[in-house]
Amino acid sequence: MAEDFEDSLFGGNAGDFSESKEATASSRDTGTQAGFRRPLAARMRPRDLSEILGHEKILGKGALLPRLIETDNFGSLLFYGPPGCGKTTLAEAIAAVTHCRCEHVNAVLSNTGELREILRIARAFPQRRTLLLIDEIHRFNKAQQDLLLPDVEAGNVRLIGCTTHNPGFYVIPPLLSRSHLFRLEPVEEKHVVSALARALSDKERGLGLLEISADEKILRSVAQMCEGDMRRALNTLETLALSRPPKTAIEEKDLEAFARERQIRYDRGEDEHYDTISAFIKSVRGCDPDAALYWLAVMLEGGEDPRFIARRLVILASEDIGLADSRAIGVAVACQQACDFVGLPECALNLAHTVIFLATCPKSNSATEALFAAKAAVRDLPRQKVPVHLRDAHTKLNKSLGHGKTYLYSHEFPEGISGQTYLETPLKLYNPKTNGAEAAIAERLAHWNDLRERLRGNAK
Repeated sequence: MAEDFEDSLFGGNAGDFSESKEATASSRDTGTQAGFRRPLAARMRPRDLSEILGHEKILGKGALLPRLIETDNFGSLLFYGPPGCGKTTLAEAIAAVTHCRCEHVNAVLSNTGELREILRIARAFPQRRTLLLIDEIHRFNKAQQDLLLPDVEAGNVRLIGCTTHNPGFYVIPPLLSRSHLFRLEPVEEKHVVSALARALSDKERGLGLLEISADEKILRSVAQMCEGDMRRALNTLETLALSRPPKTAIEEKDLEAFARERQIRYDRGEDEHYDTISAFIKSVRGCDPDAALYWLAVMLEGGEDPRFIARRLVILASEDIGLADSRAIGVAVACQQACDFVGLPECALNLAHTVIFLATCPKSNSATEALFAAKAAVRDLPRQKVPVHLRDAHTKLNKSLGHGKTYLYSHEFPEGISGQTYLETPLKLYNPKTNGAEAAIAERLAHWNDLRERLRGNAK
């Protein structure tokens, strides 16, 4: 009975399951499924590990992952990388060489009920060894990810999760700690060019029957345009090829027409957003206006909110320039107001103006360091009382208590220096740098400190 039930679940005997996989592979190879043409990127998807191009860091000689696959001795895996870098392709190739029952789930389309059923069957038939491949695993909420934990930990399923989002933010820590995490980079240009050339010549799965040609310069331009996204590159090639009559060549003018409609890859809400603004701020901080303008253009072309960029520049003006050039905060605030008042596209000029000014300013983080030092003193040292001579003396009671009685009014003394102290226990929190205008501040403070010391000596 158990065997009959198992056969009904898996479509008959084990041979039937193998035939089903072969039929699916055949459908993928011929490029037809359910009566419609599949995209070139889907048809040309590598069928095994030997067809995967690039990723030498994780698939090259001596790397960990090939050893785990070869011995079929891996637990749960997480593949993280940008769109089109081959995460799902690699996961499917791994599934193909294992002797597991593979369940392929897309977290966008799946639900908790489907997940529970997959896990229940995996527990019921452990001899089948279930490999659960989850695309877009970051789309599962915490409860759904929690549901995976017991069976992943017990070994009832082997999980392969694929995500374009940083697992540190989107995958729960217990699941992350039970998985090997592999970071996939965008596919290198030379490998994209090889894949495009293969697709043009392949008569079984590619565009070979059209007899469309393209020289290496065209293929390299497509690869550069698609920024390491293999799926996008193949689909671009297909669009270009289908726009041409058979037995002709893709020309430069075809690529130029396509490029006019091109949009850069920029995800405003995810890793691309955070990585690009990080590169932008660090370029301004590093006094490189050219790099800063480049990252600014990436954000603007990608649809970033200019007010967000301006807010970050207001922060940078005090954090990284500060007293080296106190004009920076005024320019940054003016830019923020301009972005609100003018809006795109014209406020891009205000942003460019501000970025160049801030990038070419002398830099000092002395205000930042002084603030951190002051917070540490308040947090770690005993709280200092306000000295009696500094306390408020506006009421009769306060005056009777001696508040402010011995206070020395600074304007009655040369250079505004009375020699009086303003903390019971003096602290050194602000340490001026020698960049820009702050060098003069450092000299002025040193002079005032000498003057105070002389006045205190005379008072004694």
